[in-house]
This record gives sequence, C-alpha cells and structure tokens, in this order.
Amino acid sequence: MRTPLIRSGAALVAAAALTLPAAPALAAPTPSPGAATVTKAGTSFLTATGITAGQPVRVGASTGDYLYWSFPADAGQVHEITGTVTFPKGRTGASTWTVEVFDGLRRRQACTAGAQTPTAAASATSVALGCTLRQVRSWAEPWSADPLPGTYYVRLSVVDLPEPDLGLPVDVELLVSAVGDGDAPDDGELSAPLVPNTKAGTVLTAEPATPAEEDDEGFLDGWLPDLSSRWIWTTTGGVLAAVAGVVGFALTRRPRRP
Repeated sequence: MRTPLIRSGAALVAAAALTLPAAPALAAPTPSPGAATVTKAGTSFLTATGITAGQPVRVGASTGDYLYWSFPADAGQVHEITGTVTFPKGRTGASTWTVEVFDGLRRRQACTAGAQTPTAAASATSVALGCTLRQVRSWAEPWSADPLPGTYYVRLSVVDLPEPDLGLPVDVELLVSAVGDGDAPDDGELSAPLVPNTKAGTVLTAEPATPAEEDDEGFLDGWLPDLSSRWIWTTTGGVLAAVAGVVGFALTRRPRRP
C-alpha cells in the first residue's frame, strides 16, 4: 500500500534536483599570473624560505630531507597547500610522505581536507599531497589552537621508507593558495600577528629608560636603608660570634698548675 507513495516522493525529489542549479566545483589551485618560481627551501623553521600565496615552488631535494617554507596569512582567509613529489627510477619499496603546517607559535594546525600523509607504492613515479587549513580568525582564546593571523610554516618530509632509498634525488613542487578577502566576521582583533623572532643568537631586552624617567635621589633613598641594615646585622652578628667564642674559651680552658 505504501509503494505508490514512496515512488511519488522519489519522483518529486528527482524533479526538484533537476530544477536546482548545480553547485560549482572547486577549482584546482593554480599559480598567480607572473609569479616568480621559488627554487629553494629551508631546512628548519629559522631558515624557512618565504613564499606568498599563488607563488609556485619547484626544488630538487634528497629523500629524507626536511623542507621548510613560510607564508603570511590574514584573518578571513582559507589556505590550501598542494604538493607533488616525483621519484626517480630504481626505488626498492613504498614510501610515506607528509605535509605539515605550523603557525607562528610552532603549533601544528589541523587539515580539514587533502591527502596529508599519502603512501606511494614502489612502482609509483610520483605522489600528491594536500592540506586545507581552517579559516584564519582575527582573535581566539589563549588556550585554543585556532589559526590566527601571522606567519605560517609548511614542512614536507618523508616519514617511512626503505633504508636503501634514503638519499635518492626527488623533485618537489608546492603551491599555497588563499581564498578570502581578509575580512573575518569575529568580534575581536589580534593586537599583533603571530610572527616569531627569527634573529638567531640575539637576546631580547627591555627598552632602556630615558634620563627624564630616572630619579637618582629616589634610587639612593631606596637602596641606602637596605644597605645600612644589612651592614648593621652583619656587624652585630660578628660581635656576638666573637663574644661567644671568648666566653666559650674561658669556660672550657683548663687552669694552669703551679
């Protein structure tokens, strides 16, 4: 008895689907017109090569190297990282690769889509990697790991491979694309972008006070009482120790015989 109703409902759903416009397919990331190709990569966070969204990367490396790039991100943007690693012939086994993204505080960011850790078979000539980040927020709670504006780091490396394949040459292609106009709907604003100090070997110091802000008289007034009280207690302790030593010697020494 319910079959005609089910069939009529399915027909209505199919008719509605035909009348609705098809959702636009997401276009594959493409380099920006006229963008210069980057041909190098860093080996650590401090030496990461700076790139921008839409700037292609093509670099030769060795299997086992850690490759680092950095790019700026604004609030409201969604970034997608795509990469391809091309292998030479003569590999002995399968290998697993990974692409990771970190923010300015070195916090690893989660990927919402993409093949972040694919495995390439021994017969494969290349492997494709991808990572789509969450939308960058203009502010967040201190305890959260939400993506904030600032500098982001991309690290590409191999995590598992046969030992004989270590050191073989590979060709790496990478592209970072950004979607969004930089306008985030959050009710807040980050005071400063998350850009770490990249000057290795330097020590951050506080700004020196200006001569007008220094008060010599106040400095002496606050320092001399502490100094005098310290010397008073030290002198008093020394005198008491000397008296105790004399008294103790007088009580413990043996009298001389005539």
